[in-house]
Amino acid sequence: MPELPEVETTRRGIAPFVENERIEEVTVRESRLRSPVPADLAERVVGERVGSIMRRAKYLLLPVGGGHLLWHLGMSGSLRLTRGQDAPKRHDHIELRMSSGWLLRYHDPRRFGALDFITGDPLADRRLIRLGPEPLSDDFDGDRLHRLSRGKRAAVKTFIMDNAVVVGVGNIYAAEALFIAGIDPRRAAGRISLERYRLLCVAIKQVLAAAIEQGGTTLRDFVSGQGEPGYFAQRLNVYGRAGEPCRRCAAPLLQVTLGQRASVFCATCQR
Repeated sequence: MPELPEVETTRRGIAPFVENERIEEVTVRESRLRSPVPADLAERVVGERVGSIMRRAKYLLLPVGGGHLLWHLGMSGSLRLTRGQDAPKRHDHIELRMSSGWLLRYHDPRRFGALDFITGDPLADRRLIRLGPEPLSDDFDGDRLHRLSRGKRAAVKTFIMDNAVVVGVGNIYAAEALFIAGIDPRRAAGRISLERYRLLCVAIKQVLAAAIEQGGTTLRDFVSGQGEPGYFAQRLNVYGRAGEPCRRCAAPLLQVTLGQRASVFCATCQR
């Protein structure tokens, strides 16, 4: 599933080819996504220029035509650029033809993604308004984690994956940040000290920034806007490595289930 670094990588990849260009044609081959694609989408955006693309959590916001295209990649979605020489593939559901000649294609085998057109303040949309701060912003720090965690019995890994606490810390990056901070993912969120939460906050920022720099993590379907895979998977310390030796102490990595998600950690290095 594309997580925050993959979505940010997509934003950076498509922006130079889409921003300030007019949308000349919209083709919807399959409108039955997680929610139906608006039937009047072409009427709203054809002939309009795209402004500066923004990202909020795992949503992309494309300013166009007096509103915004709100795009979510779902479980297996990706936005890909092509000059049009390649015929559409089976799961290429939506296509925007830009005035530059580039085609922006939305590819989604599972169809769990979504595309909507919204007006007004996009950050006030019901899907965005209750989200927590961006993890790489100054609004997110260890003090916030410590304050919100008081009295929480939930596992710390589940806690930091809550989008009301902080957005975009999905399963992969939560596991990696907890390893770097030396915190057992099973520990109750309310039993972790302020000092350790400050270390965890730094680790979260470090892991996400590194993943963005490396182009995301390829774990099935993700590719960037140019069709390139991410490379951060080559640097994973714990995620997907159950039973393998810890890169720090060589002890076998353990796997448990937390919040219905597999969680790999080192019982020696993480406490």
